Amino acid sequence: MAETVKKPVKIVETVLRDAHQSLIATRMTTEQMLPIIDKMDKVGYHAVECWGGATFDASLRFLKEDPWERLRKLRAGFKNTKLQMLFRGQNILGYNHYADDVVEYFVQKSIANGIDIIRIFDCLNDIRNLETAVKATNKEKGHVQIALSYTLGDAYTLDYWKDIAKKIEDMGADSLCIKDMAGLLTPYAAEELVTALKESTTLPIDLHTHYTSGVAP
Repeated sequence: MAETVKKPVKIVETVLRDAHQSLIATRMTTEQMLPIIDKMDKVGYHAVECWGGATFDASLRFLKEDPWERLRKLRAGFKNTKLQMLFRGQNILGYNHYADDVVEYFVQKSIANGIDIIRIFDCLNDIRNLETAVKATNKEKGHVQIALSYTLGDAYTLDYWKDIAKKIEDMGADSLCIKDMAGLLTPYAAEELVTALKESTTLPIDLHTHYTSGVAP
């Protein structure tokens, strides 16, 4: 009898980015984070998502902190855990499209300062806005995770998601993430979606869901 291949669930902890972004508008300071890092590092997380998204903007505009210094301090503290960031494709961490060389340089410096995994997404799933960031991350030997921005509507069929997943794999992603930022993904829909994606791609699949509707657990 063939031995069963074990595929344990891997947990990405997002408390240092997404949790306080949602609960207190990303106002947690670096000094508030540092005391817990040693304990978090011993939990055994696959990764800790601690940078990117709104953390960069909030650090500069409201906390008067250097976001790069935060990243370096987190990297120094997390000795056993990969660090992950959220990256808005061609928008980087801002609200406009930036030139390719700016995207490339930002990716280079993010990885040089401690990021291992870059989760890249476009809010409209326009994969043209992912290409530069994906190529730059691959060049810097970082892990490329591309996120599908999950939503509902007549256009968003299983075939739509399967088609995008195949294009993402062909683009050079290392893993794929279902990014359910509005808390719309129900358990039965998740089963259908993951099953369909597995028919289209061999990439590992992450699920990132928000508690907005209370359905996440």
